[in-house]
Amino acid sequence: MSRLILFNKPYGVICQFTPDNKHPTLKDYLKMPGVYAAGRLDTDSEGLLILTDDGALQHRISHPRHKQTKTYLVQVEGQPDEAGLSLLRQRMDLGDFVTQPAIANVIDEPTGLWPRNPPIRSRQNIPDTWLEIGIIEGKNRQVRRMTAKAGYPTLRLIRYSIGEWTVAGLKPGEWREIEVDNTPEPTEPLQKRGTQSRK
Repeated sequence: MSRLILFNKPYGVICQFTPDNKHPTLKDYLKMPGVYAAGRLDTDSEGLLILTDDGALQHRISHPRHKQTKTYLVQVEGQPDEAGLSLLRQRMDLGDFVTQPAIANVIDEPTGLWPRNPPIRSRQNIPDTWLEIGIIEGKNRQVRRMTAKAGYPTLRLIRYSIGEWTVAGLKPGEWREIEVDNTPEPTEPLQKRGTQSRK
């Protein structure tokens, strides 16, 4: 059995275990040796970070070849119309790479969402909108760059899910451990075997 950790990364936490002089790191929340992040999440982003002790499983989760959809809840400036959403859904040239087609929909403000610390700076004369955006690549700051190019700068970004795994039920800084069968075939789905939660 492989270990798989679902961690709700708070805003301002760096995705590394080595100490940092300015920001808290994973070591401040996860007191366990031998696990490594499957992909990264920007310091100013929040939500699901998956860690595992299995290198092959780490690759299956993080590499875009395996098409694990990463779903983000994104608060943006402005009110995207269908033309704006269409820009996000199609391939977008961001200079150093061209994105794959994405999922992009307007949603209501998520219920039960934890407050961000520090809070988002609000501007009364500029409305904001919540979007659900799904991508498979997860390049550096990709979602922020996509919304900015479409004309809707990101105010807050929360990764809600990677494939079948979600951050549901986890408060910022909490984690849940799940045992999985790591079959040798990279195309076979991961199978849940039980859960154990920690704060």
